[in-house]
Amino acid sequence: MQPPDEPAADPFRPLRPRLVRLAYRMLGSMAEAEDIVQEAWLRWHGADRAAVRDPAAFLSRTVTRLCLDHLKSARVRRETYIGPWLPEPVFDGDAEEGGDDLSLSLMMALERLSPLERAAFLLHDVFGVGFDEIAATLGREPAACRQLAARARRHVRAARPRFPVPDDEGQRMVEAFFAASRSGDLQGLQALLAENVVAYTDGGGIKNAALNPLLGIRRVTGLLVGVARKTGFVKPPVLYRGLINGLPGFATLEAGDTLQTTALQIEGGRITAIYVVRNPEKLRHVAELASSGPVPTPGT
Repeated sequence: MQPPDEPAADPFRPLRPRLVRLAYRMLGSMAEAEDIVQEAWLRWHGADRAAVRDPAAFLSRTVTRLCLDHLKSARVRRETYIGPWLPEPVFDGDAEEGGDDLSLSLMMALERLSPLERAAFLLHDVFGVGFDEIAATLGREPAACRQLAARARRHVRAARPRFPVPDDEGQRMVEAFFAASRSGDLQGLQALLAENVVAYTDGGGIKNAALNPLLGIRRVTGLLVGVARKTGFVKPPVLYRGLINGLPGFATLEAGDTLQTTALQIEGGRITAIYVVRNPEKLRHVAELASSGPVPTPGT
């Protein structure tokens, strides 16, 4: 939902992309982030703006508090969520800036933090907000906010890939994985996957997906080869190739008109994690791609 046209001098408009990115990192859902920012816009226009000395601080504080309130109910929903929960996939072109800090590794690490740790880390380390302002936002002392951010930072550093993958290598691995997984090529998959690979499949209880993460090359190859057999080794139309939350991946239209995104985490020349989203509630933006038809295979 977009706010109505605002006067050119209204500071909300230039701040809006930043606020959406903050809310998305807090919530893991672009649709919910848009709703939060819309609510912040309503509160901004209902406030005595003449008394607001720093609009950016006011709006960041408002969005953060709205997100923290929202997470109370979201956490209850997550506890009853069927299967692994993954953040809503964001394509590289959808990120208005700074795709690196939208990476799935970061989003998954944030999900394991408490809401206050998540807020302190994002506000300070990602958006450069000082701890005095963070303390006012969270209702904690600055020293406590420093501790929250430090704990979060340790978790995030441990979760991030140590070496970024060049775009050409990522694309090559994506094409090789797509070909091997859809043809049921066991040896080809074994050459691509790390021994400790993990696969997450998020169907949200709406579409078929594994109910738990699959750990290890044997279980992951078993799933991929089994799916290839079940679908008759047919390669589905590819709707998108490129970065998904900072990782190389692709979007496909699977059997039964099921939309799916697949993102690969690659380290040391091997795939260490596979993130598959099939929950249609998280793929509404992918449905727009389906109407455009498949994208050509590179080199064709």
